[in-house]
Amino acid sequence: MTDVIVVEGVRKRYGNKYALDGLDLRVARGTVHALLGPNGAGKTTLVRILSTLLRPGGGRVEVAGHDVVTGAREVRRRIGLLGQHAALDEELGGHQNLEMFGRLYHLGTRHARVRADELLERFGLADTGRKAVKRYSGGMRRRLDLAASLITEPEVLFLDEPTTGLDPRGRTEVWEAVRSLVGGGTTVLLTTQYLEEADQLADGISLLDGGRIVAGGTADELKALAGGDRIDVVLRDGGQLGAAVALLPLARAEISVDVDRRLLSAPVVDRMKALAGVVRALEEAGMEAEDVALRRPTLDEVFLRLTADGDLAPDPAKEAV
Repeated sequence: MTDVIVVEGVRKRYGNKYALDGLDLRVARGTVHALLGPNGAGKTTLVRILSTLLRPGGGRVEVAGHDVVTGAREVRRRIGLLGQHAALDEELGGHQNLEMFGRLYHLGTRHARVRADELLERFGLADTGRKAVKRYSGGMRRRLDLAASLITEPEVLFLDEPTTGLDPRGRTEVWEAVRSLVGGGTTVLLTTQYLEEADQLADGISLLDGGRIVAGGTADELKALAGGDRIDVVLRDGGQLGAAVALLPLARAEISVDVDRRLLSAPVVDRMKALAGVVRALEEAGMEAEDVALRRPTLDEVFLRLTADGDLAPDPAKEAV
């Protein structure tokens, strides 16, 4: 597939610190690519460069076939940008907001009105288009903001942490909207601190740390870097954790222990053999397990292994459970 975003050796320095330090990235047309990393990793700086809001300090950047410095005007005609905070007039209705954005983009009154109707329908907001935005839920506001970024039907859409602060329902609404966009041919570059968001949406993921991409690939490819499959054992009696570590047929050096959760976790090669061996050993020792489960590594574990601190935001959907 054609690469619609090309980043080669990009640097950006603030004072003595590099926000981006020789970063390389390619994103294929019609895909979702996630930039995943903690605060300060360089995600927003890269999006600002890609959307021509910031000049790179070095390297080459092209979006939709145009250089972001020498062809900035052409790039702006082909992109949409959704920042971290909604850029809506709270007193106006959803339809009025979209009309206003359309006129700002010089669509003309009639075209702006038609485009507003189309986008409200597309994002499931047609019934609320006359309602003041201040009465919208968080998810509705974010969908309206996303609709506003599509007024000009961009080839490429940049989403900078689009679901920060939303509850699980609002996040799901935005995810569905993004999937719909990509189904229509839009290329999406998504920055996020939420591991589940990247796992749910992205065709490809790049892990950023210290202004560099430390790993990239699909979610499954990245999870494989964390050691393949794992087995988790939750004991009913946390006081038996030490004995279980010594007893279970697992590589002791690789067993991780979470005392608060009464959890043992270890990598396995043969899934079914490991599961049968653990269950048999627990029964023979008279230890009672609340749960024994096989699973793939999470992106949390990948990030902790590949970066210095793994300081990513918790998943609010999981916290709410």
